[in-house]
Amino acid sequence: MVEKFIMAGDTPMHVADSERGEKCVVLLHGYLESMVIWEEFVPLLTKDVRVVTLDIPGHGISLIQGEVHTMEYLAQCVAKTMEALGIERYSVVGHSMGGYVALAMLDNYSDRLESITLLSSFANADSEEKCDRRRREIELVKAGKKSMMARLVPHAGFAPQNTKRLKDWIADLEELIEITEDEGVIAILGGMIARKDRDEQLRQSAVPHAFILGRHDQYIPNDQAEEIERQHPEARIIWLEESGHMGFLEEPEKCAEAILSMALS
Repeated sequence: MVEKFIMAGDTPMHVADSERGEKCVVLLHGYLESMVIWEEFVPLLTKDVRVVTLDIPGHGISLIQGEVHTMEYLAQCVAKTMEALGIERYSVVGHSMGGYVALAMLDNYSDRLESITLLSSFANADSEEKCDRRRREIELVKAGKKSMMARLVPHAGFAPQNTKRLKDWIADLEELIEITEDEGVIAILGGMIARKDRDEQLRQSAVPHAFILGRHDQYIPNDQAEEIERQHPEARIIWLEESGHMGFLEEPEKCAEAILSMALS
C-alpha cells in the first residue's frame, strides 16, 4: 500500500492505495478507528482487487473540518478522494460508522458505486436513546474522560470467545482511541446524531448491497440483525457465526470472501 495525502475538495485526506487491480474496493473504518485497522485485512483482497483505505476526517491524521462532520460531508470527502485518485467506479465497504458514510454516498454518488457492503452496520437512523448515549459521550470527551471510553469500547467490539486470541488488537484499539483528537471525536458524534434514516433509500436503490453481520455483535444484537435480514430481501446477507462487531478481525477470511463476492460480481 502506498500512503499519501490527497486534497478532497478543501480537506486534506490521508490515504493508502494498493494501486493495482481492474476493480476497486474502498474500505471505510468505523468510529474511533483509523485506516490502520485494515492493515492485516487488506492483503486478503489485493490479489483480486485494488484497495483504497483512508482516515475519515475526525480520525487518524486527516484534517478536522468544523464542529460537526455530517455523513454527507464525509461521503463527499470519499468521493472527492476517489476523483483525485482517478478512479471512476468502485465498491464501498463501510464498517459500523463507515457504513453510514457509504450510505450517504447514495445521495449524490450512486452512479459511481458498483456495490455497497455494510459491515456490522445498518441503514436506520439512531433511536433517541442512542442519540442520548452519543450526547453523553460528547460530554465525557469534553470533560477529559476519553480514557474511560478507551477502556470499555474495544472489549465490547469482540465476541467473548475471541477476546483472548485478539488481545493485541484490543490493546491497539485502546491506543487508537487515546490518540484520536477530542475535536474529531466530537465532530463525528455530532454527525452520527444528525444522520438521517436511509433504510428505505437503500431498499429502493439500484446499487447492489450486502450486510455482513456478526452473530455475537453487542452493538447490533441478533434480534435487530434478523430484522435487517427480514426487511431487506433484496440484499445479500452474510452471517459471521463466530464474530462480534469486528468481523474483519475475528473471521477475516470469511469476511474477505464476502466482500470480494460483491466487488467481483
